Amino acid sequence: MENDVQQLIDLLYDMIDNAKGGLLGGDKCVIDRNRALDYLDEIRAQLPSELEEAKKLMAARSEYVANAKKEAENLRQRAQSDAKHIVSESETLHTARQQANDILRKAEERTREMYRVANEYTEDALKRTEDALQAALEEVRMSHRQYTDVSRSKMQEALRSVKPNAGENPSEES
Repeated sequence: MENDVQQLIDLLYDMIDNAKGGLLGGDKCVIDRNRALDYLDEIRAQLPSELEEAKKLMAARSEYVANAKKEAENLRQRAQSDAKHIVSESETLHTARQQANDILRKAEERTREMYRVANEYTEDALKRTEDALQAALEEVRMSHRQYTDVSRSKMQEALRSVKPNAGENPSEES
């Protein structure tokens, strides 16, 4: 009989369950001994192959579980590495942004300082130019006054020297 072990056990169970009770009590029965022994021999013959198959399945299962655990661990490590890398990139990007903001802030401060210095220099240069022009204007005015004073003085001298001569000799003109 080429039945699998479970079928053989089921047949043996049915045989015992359907057996007629004996005269000695309800727990005892009469079964066909040769048939029961045949079932047990077949079970015994098939059990090693069934057990071997079960062992192979258990080994395959253990190997599958070990591989799954190994793959899960590799995935976890890869995910952890990726997360660290992403965090590192994020931190690098954050640091780069901070540095860029610092550079921009410093550039803006320097620009403001340069404008301030340029404005102070221009203001100072214009003030010095204005002062120089004011001094030059004062000098021109003073020179103009001096010239006017000298010119009037010379003109009055010239007029004085001309008037007495004109009064002394009126006949010479005629």
